[in-house]
Amino acid sequence: MNLIRLLLRSSWKILALATFIGFLSGISTAGLLVVVNAQINQYSLNNTLMWSFIILCFIRFITNIISKFLLINLAEKTILGLRLILSERILAAPLSHLENIGKHQILATLTDDVLSISNTVYAIPTLCIDIAIVVSCLVYLFYLSSTIFFLVIISLLLGIFSYQSIGYKATSFFTLARQHNDKLFNHFQSIAEGTKELKLHYQRRQTLLKKELKDTAQLYRRTNVCGTTVFAVAAGWGNILFFVVIGLVIFAFPILQATPSHILSGYALTILYLLSPLDYIMSAIPTFSKATVALNKIDSLKLSLSNHFYESNLMDGVETDNFCQRLELFGVTHTYYQDQENTAFTLGPINFTIAAGEIVFIIGGNGSGKSTLVKLITGLYISESGKFYFNGKLVNAENREWFRQHFSVVFSDFYLFDNFLNLGKTISDKQIHDYLVKLQLDKKVKITNGMLSSTSLSQGQRKRLALLTAYLEDRPIYVFDEWASDQDPIFKKIFYTQLLPELKNKGKAVIVVTHDDHYFDLADRIFKLDYGKLGNELYTKVF
Repeated sequence: MNLIRLLLRSSWKILALATFIGFLSGISTAGLLVVVNAQINQYSLNNTLMWSFIILCFIRFITNIISKFLLINLAEKTILGLRLILSERILAAPLSHLENIGKHQILATLTDDVLSISNTVYAIPTLCIDIAIVVSCLVYLFYLSSTIFFLVIISLLLGIFSYQSIGYKATSFFTLARQHNDKLFNHFQSIAEGTKELKLHYQRRQTLLKKELKDTAQLYRRTNVCGTTVFAVAAGWGNILFFVVIGLVIFAFPILQATPSHILSGYALTILYLLSPLDYIMSAIPTFSKATVALNKIDSLKLSLSNHFYESNLMDGVETDNFCQRLELFGVTHTYYQDQENTAFTLGPINFTIAAGEIVFIIGGNGSGKSTLVKLITGLYISESGKFYFNGKLVNAENREWFRQHFSVVFSDFYLFDNFLNLGKTISDKQIHDYLVKLQLDKKVKITNGMLSSTSLSQGQRKRLALLTAYLEDRPIYVFDEWASDQDPIFKKIFYTQLLPELKNKGKAVIVVTHDDHYFDLADRIFKLDYGKLGNELYTKVF
């Protein structure tokens, strides 16, 4: 039912039209059975029956294609809408909430759950036609003999009831399998992101492969097999019931009551034909059960994201000032819980200002909260208290998206995109190439129509490309989180003595998180962060 509601929300008109046409397809199929049964019981060729057979075949062919075409298009539209709304909600949710959910759960929902629903939706066109065939055939059976019809209905209801009773148990297995799938994605993420560490630590690698991954994969397989097997047993039981009905109609019923041969042949022919659509319907139920579990997971994620959803994060065409007079933070704090432990880390209260044409260094030991401070300053983390002012304007929930558009940031855990087409401005390939030459990357990557030929470079080279992206964005505030840590001495010197002063001369406000004390004299001011507390200025350049 959840899946039907999803399709109805997408387009109830198309669903209704496709269902109606599918019903016509089912009626034409039942009509073909009537014609075939009538011709079997005739001693000579009947031209009327022959032309009726040809016309019904044509109707069956056309309605089958149209119904499937409409439903497949509706299915694709629904899946597209589901993917877009999930992606939109993810990008509109606060970063801290997404970090609490975990990348593995988000990826499992966007890939595995959506794929389960997609596979199920593809089964809907055939399923609708088969249901229409079953209904039409039952009407024909009632027309032949109401007494035998009730015998068939009782058997059908018995099969459905027993199937449903067993199906609840199978669905519980699929729910468990989906939970194990989240854990599997977590292990896959560990393999993808921790390859270097795993290669260097044999015991950790063996524990992950032989115990954690293997145990989770076996549990996932076992619960899936159990659920599918339960459904297979139920389907086998349903099929054999129909053969029992055929046996009763052919062997037992004529003993109790004299029955014309055309009725007996019509029942036998129709019931045998019904086995195929009924078998498809029953085989589709496990797929629908998996889709139900997947939809529940998606709804759960959507609800979680909706509770932390900000419409302002989805603003179209955000107009920015493209200049920075002053950024000010007064008494700003942010608290979060580390991992699954019940220990809180509080950053702040932070008092911090920076103006255009200023370079500010932030220093501090590991775990002092430097990366958290960067996310707080740039508006990615939401403060529990304190106030932000940008160019004299108070930053709040309504304009936070506007505020964030003034920053170009290279994070310590940055992500590198392979195109420069989405920066909101026209940039020629020659301009990008000139920067690649300056960063000594022109031999490594080529630029064509704003697209990089490759991003498979060393970490230091990738950071240079990330720096290039930040330069091309040309925003008023630049933030570099340990950018120079992966660079060789030559590029480290170029970064501090050429690139940062160049940004300063352009009137940019520059914030640099660094450990490079050799270049502290290049900063206008230096702040030290010590376990979440930002101290007074350690250094102020005298002009």
